[in-house]
Amino acid sequence: MISLATLLFAVYSMGTGSSSNLGFWTTVKIILGLEEGTEIQLAIIWDIRFPRILMAIVGGAALATAGALMQGALGNPLVSPLTLGVASGAALGAALAIVVGWSVIDNHDLTIVANAFLFSLIVVFIIIQLGKYRSISAESYILVGIAITFITGAIVSTLQYFATDAQLSALAHWSFGSLSRPTIENAVFVTMSLLFLMPTALKWSWDLNALSMGGDDFAISTGVDPVRVRKNILVLSALMTSIVIAFTGLIGFVGLAAPHMSRLFVGTDFRKLIPCSAVIGSMLMLFADTIGRNLFAPIVIPVGIMLSVIGGPFFLYLLLKRQGVRG
Repeated sequence: MISLATLLFAVYSMGTGSSSNLGFWTTVKIILGLEEGTEIQLAIIWDIRFPRILMAIVGGAALATAGALMQGALGNPLVSPLTLGVASGAALGAALAIVVGWSVIDNHDLTIVANAFLFSLIVVFIIIQLGKYRSISAESYILVGIAITFITGAIVSTLQYFATDAQLSALAHWSFGSLSRPTIENAVFVTMSLLFLMPTALKWSWDLNALSMGGDDFAISTGVDPVRVRKNILVLSALMTSIVIAFTGLIGFVGLAAPHMSRLFVGTDFRKLIPCSAVIGSMLMLFADTIGRNLFAPIVIPVGIMLSVIGGPFFLYLLLKRQGVRG
């Protein structure tokens, strides 16, 4: 049901925007082949709107899945894909490309993306090294993520202090989180990555159920190694997150809210929670981006800002409503 609603909303989003040359029904007819579009109309549909809608779907699914995995692995419903410092690592990479001009590749169009992804992977490497310690706990992962966030944040702040106005503006726009940057090639790359990583995420659902039902002691009694499972899941979550935010910038709300909303529909069984979170994450991202494109058209509000503005109060309402039902 939710998947169908997401698909229908994607079609609606394709047909809405600030262009006076293209309406909703005209878009639908062109997509279905019932009408031949002009060169401008086809460019708007396939070159501008389709890549960002595809990126909204797969990006929202990836961030929401990563959030569900992290909340299950760490046993904390308040953590998100950005908790481990992956986002702060990406921000440091972007700042180095924008302010210092240093990049791991010479391609001007991909300098920020490459740097953001590389420094996100550095955080993943730290997580892998941390996971080698047998006594590491779930709380330790969170504390390390906070420490990484503070360290990278201090470096980024220092770079901002010496940056020019143009560099500050570019870094601020990257940090907002936007779906207007990725090309169709970028969106396809993220899609293929998600299709490759999602079965791995689903494979860990049984182990996550064991961890969530009775903690580490119960998981061990069922043959699950909490340390190994936690390390593998956190690395997978960090990879999924870094692949998305390298192209879009910082988008944090989806990974926190989508798993909570999914629990209202399917409960806490991760076999259902992971795919449901992915679908709801896609819907959240699509909805926020569509509102951002149309609210003050032709001005486009970045999806990261819209997710915070729309999602925050809505998420608070759901939590209060749930508490009211329990009371």
